[in-house]
Amino acid sequence: MMATDGRPCEKSSEGEDEDEVGKRNNMEIISKLGKEEGWPLEYMYEYQGFWYASVGRHSSDHPSQVWHDMVQASLVFGHEPDPTSPLLNTSPHDLVPFLELYLHQNIPFPDPYSPHPPQLFQTHLPFTSLSQYVMESRCRIVYVCRNPKDVFVSLFCSLEKLRDERLKPISLEKAFELFCKGISLYGPFWDHVLGYWKASLESPERVMSLRYEDMKRESSFHLKRLAEFMDYPFSTEEEKQGLVNEILEMCNFENLRNLEVNKTGRLTTNSSQIENHRFFRKGEVGDWKRHLTDEMVEGIDKLIDQKLAGSGLTLHDCSEEA
Repeated sequence: MMATDGRPCEKSSEGEDEDEVGKRNNMEIISKLGKEEGWPLEYMYEYQGFWYASVGRHSSDHPSQVWHDMVQASLVFGHEPDPTSPLLNTSPHDLVPFLELYLHQNIPFPDPYSPHPPQLFQTHLPFTSLSQYVMESRCRIVYVCRNPKDVFVSLFCSLEKLRDERLKPISLEKAFELFCKGISLYGPFWDHVLGYWKASLESPERVMSLRYEDMKRESSFHLKRLAEFMDYPFSTEEEKQGLVNEILEMCNFENLRNLEVNKTGRLTTNSSQIENHRFFRKGEVGDWKRHLTDEMVEGIDKLIDQKLAGSGLTLHDCSEEA
C-alpha cells in the first residue's frame, strides 16, 4: 500500500487490517492539506494546487463528457447498429470507467502498457496530477473543455442533485463566488484547462484538446479529427457509407438519454449508487443565459480572459464569438 506521495504506508499494528491503516494514513494526509468551505460538500481540500472532495466521494460528471465518452467508445469498440451492442446496453460510465473509482473501490489499476484489448478510461484529474505511470505509457489523452459559464451551471445543477441531504443547500450566488475563487471540484477551472491545453501544444501526438462547442457545431469534422488522433481513422469507403453520421446519430444526446440503461440503470461505487439518468441534464451550448445575471457574466468573462491571456486559448461559445 502506498501513500499519495509514493511512500509505503506504515505497517499495521496488531489487530489493524490494511483497510484501517489506509484510512488512517489518508486522514493524516488530509489533515495537513489546505481546507476551505466547499460545495456540495461542507469542505474542500487543496492538493498540488487543486481542490478535491474528501477521499471516497464520487463527483458528478458533465453531460458533455458523457456524450464524448460514447463517441470514443463507438470508435474503439465498433459502431454497428446492433440491438445487442454494448453501446446501446451499457452506460457511458461502465464503458469508459473512471480511474478514480479504481482507487476508491480498491480495484487493481489496469496495465496501460497492454495494447489488447484497447482500453478507454476517463478522469477529472488535472494534468499535473496524472501519475508517471500514465505519462510513461503509450496512451493518448483527449481533453474536452467547455465555456466556463456552462461548466459552472452544469456543475451546480448536477451536484445539487447529489448533495448529501444532511447538508444545507448552497445558493447559486455562493457557489458562483467559490467557483470564481477557484474552489470547486478539481478547480481552479482555468488551471485545469490550461494544464491540458499546454500539454496538447507541447505533445500534440499524445494530447488532444477539444472544445465542446466546436464539437457540437462541426460534429463530423471533429469526429474525423478524433478518429485520426486515436488511430481509428475512417476509410474513404466508410465515409461514403455514412458511418460518420451513423456514429453521431447513435451518440446523439437525446438518444443516449432515452436508452433504457440510462433511464433505469445505476452506477455503483463502494459507498453509494447513483442513478444513470442523473448524468444526463441538457448538454446545451449557452444554457448559462437562463441562470446567470449580467453582473455574474461580466465578472467571470473578465476573470477567464485574464487567466487565459497569452495562452492562445479562448472559451467563448459560438454566439459570443460572432
